[in-house]
Amino acid sequence: MLVIGSANVDISVSVDRLPAPGETALGGERLERWGGKGANQALAALRAGARVRFVSATGDDPAGAAYRRRLLSEGLQRRGLLTVPGPTGTALIIVDGAGRNQIAVSPGANARLTPRLMGLDKAKNNGILEFGDAVLAQLEIPAASVIAAFRSAKRRGAVTILNPAPAPGPLSPKLIQLADVIVPNEIEAAVLAGRAASRSEAGLLRICRALLKKGAGSVVLTAGARGALLHGKGESAWVRPPGGIRVADTTGAGDVFSGALAASLAEGATLKNAVRFAVAAGALSVRKKGAQEGIPGRKVIREALKKTLWEPVMRG
Repeated sequence: MLVIGSANVDISVSVDRLPAPGETALGGERLERWGGKGANQALAALRAGARVRFVSATGDDPAGAAYRRRLLSEGLQRRGLLTVPGPTGTALIIVDGAGRNQIAVSPGANARLTPRLMGLDKAKNNGILEFGDAVLAQLEIPAASVIAAFRSAKRRGAVTILNPAPAPGPLSPKLIQLADVIVPNEIEAAVLAGRAASRSEAGLLRICRALLKKGAGSVVLTAGARGALLHGKGESAWVRPPGGIRVADTTGAGDVFSGALAASLAEGATLKNAVRFAVAAGALSVRKKGAQEGIPGRKVIREALKKTLWEPVMRG
């Protein structure tokens, strides 16, 4: 499968509670880790058992060189790891005692992952996007590049999965319509649907319906500890995560979910079974601090998915 997206250096600080606007919170040790939604998802898919090509841009700075070495050492393909002048992307993360977080991102090299950089403006396509039975993308890179990747996928019959994060506001209808599966969280789903945010499960279902009307093939809405809501043209259901998991850090849990979902779909799983697999993976990922440190392997995911619960939702 193919993942196209961001690679960031994550700088995190732990605090007792998340600060309010204008407030300064004293925290603990400053930690520097590897992150970026694209890299997180690519590694999650890889550890879930998929063969992965990751298309990304890192800077020509020391951080970029170190990150490329790391990605190669993890087993990702060299092709797709592009280098551009300037700094590698950076994310600033604050995590509270309950594992909740606030994140701000400086895109750096990610903003330069354009169709032109990928060779798509040349007379002969270099084929960098021609890979895999599933294509997963997010929105920490230019939307034009996501559209190019999805068009490539459609031409060869691959399934397209869009994690619309961060949600910039209303998306291009073209991009939504190119997505076979869209995977937002509660806030992102409301923004994209143009509706007020909702915490109620009935309200979340209405938001999913609104997204389907905008052209998405199916919606898989992630809702933290409540699991995920699958809403497609054929069925609606909640998938509940296994219990008894102690939360250390929720950073990257949504990325692990998306990566595991795409890996399962690339294998030919039904969307129902892929969501169950992804819920198990996302739940396991919160046990360790850091976006990539908690990414689980295929064996433990398969064990945990046995404890997920499938709750059909009445359609009306």
